[in-house]
Amino acid sequence: MKNVIIIGAGPAGLTAADKLLEDKDEYNVTILEETEEIGGISRTVKYKENRMDIGGHRFFSKDQEVMDYWKELMPLQGKNSFDDEELGRIKPLEIGGPDPNTEDKVMLIRTRVSRIYFLKKFFDYPVSLKWKTLKNMGFIRTIKVGFSYLRAVIFKRKENSLEDFYINRFGKELYNMFFKNYTERLWGRKPSEISADWGAQRVKGVSITAIIKDMFNKLLGKKNNQNTETSLIEQFWYPKYGPGQLWETLAKRVENRGGTIKKGHKVKNINIKNGRIISVECEVDGKTITIEGDIFISSMPVKDLVCGFKGEEIPSKILDIANGLSYRDFLTVGLLVNKLNLKNETNIKTLGNIVPDCWVYVHEPEAKLLRIQIFNNWSPYMVKDPKNTVWIGLEYTCIEGDNYWNMSDKEFTEFAANELIKMGIIKKDDILDSHREKVKKAYPAYFDTYLQIDELIKYLDSFENLYCVGRNGQHRYNNMDHSMATAFEAVKNIKNNIKDKSNIWSVNTEKEYHEEKKA
Repeated sequence: MKNVIIIGAGPAGLTAADKLLEDKDEYNVTILEETEEIGGISRTVKYKENRMDIGGHRFFSKDQEVMDYWKELMPLQGKNSFDDEELGRIKPLEIGGPDPNTEDKVMLIRTRVSRIYFLKKFFDYPVSLKWKTLKNMGFIRTIKVGFSYLRAVIFKRKENSLEDFYINRFGKELYNMFFKNYTERLWGRKPSEISADWGAQRVKGVSITAIIKDMFNKLLGKKNNQNTETSLIEQFWYPKYGPGQLWETLAKRVENRGGTIKKGHKVKNINIKNGRIISVECEVDGKTITIEGDIFISSMPVKDLVCGFKGEEIPSKILDIANGLSYRDFLTVGLLVNKLNLKNETNIKTLGNIVPDCWVYVHEPEAKLLRIQIFNNWSPYMVKDPKNTVWIGLEYTCIEGDNYWNMSDKEFTEFAANELIKMGIIKKDDILDSHREKVKKAYPAYFDTYLQIDELIKYLDSFENLYCVGRNGQHRYNNMDHSMATAFEAVKNIKNNIKDKSNIWSVNTEKEYHEEKKA
């Protein structure tokens, strides 16, 4: 049997382990997870009897293999709405989560609603061409937007930056309204300093043209999720108790198939010899242990991976590229409130008439807040009392060690809550409880030495028994499905002894695959 060491128990690491263990007589699989949690950034945080989704995770993919895999793990319940009587019967779970082997192991079908909050008004995301959108913008601004877009169509920019990417698809006026300030808050850099690759991976299918096409598809009855830009889909799947429930279910299956998951095992050093990885050194309870293996699958940050290499001299240029890779760290505050001071002016029915949004993108110029998650709308089972309270998540990005990161939980929670109060979204007296979460290296950045990433990839691929998968493992802003697809490809290569790893790195680079702007 071959000993496979997998670094990280997120979507990519767990998927790779599960697929390898389909041939459990061939592979002995061990997952090393730094934390005590399963699912990485896709985990579900349990706070008292309420649950938080870190960043928001819609289960939808244009990769049918991924969709089938999800459905196998958690069948669809098919329920899309909840009346008052049914919600009254919801019983909060004990902390620790549901037993993955109970009837609670189901996916809900949810309605996708995401809007932009700008000028204290709601705009569709992506921006639609509805009458209400034009009314909210005002006549003069609408005229400017129209001429700006026509100019962008006629005079295309060479896409050297994310700014060029956005202006080509929306025109300069819409770019200044909905993308410039938000992107600077998200990344801490001007869009002109960020590679266009980020747009190509995250919003490449969205443009004014795509929005018009989507409108006509609706009118003609031709719209479905498979022929629609991912940002324009209207339904998605969601585990009953949050995304972590699916990964906890998968982790249980990995262990049932003979795999081992070692939590609290932080990989510090990776020992290399003659173009191969021979072992890793883990920090466990203040001690260092060495774990040997034949094959290594890494979803740890590329920066930490390369800087952890020991045993042979690393080319100085490679070290410089790895050290220069940048990340944005993530902060989220869960606020439990009596109500939101936002009226539901849509035709979508919600309990308590709260707004129906899964996310609200905050574009108010003075705000530092990026998005508001409304957990009641992801799944009412995320909330202890969904009839009488609203459980929301406030999302921020920062850099580890900066002022935001170093604020105490109390200080940062007060800061975040005050932003909502100033915007008139909540009242101070309506706050019932709060909780803060920090996530390191949540978002690989597309600036600094990222422009030299191809040289780093070539170097990593020179290690014949090393496979890099997942978001941080590839320093690529992948979603769950993309991360899983990198694991699928890595396992295919391992089982078929394929040396060329370009198929693993090419996931989420094709032009027809896209996802929505995300904090």
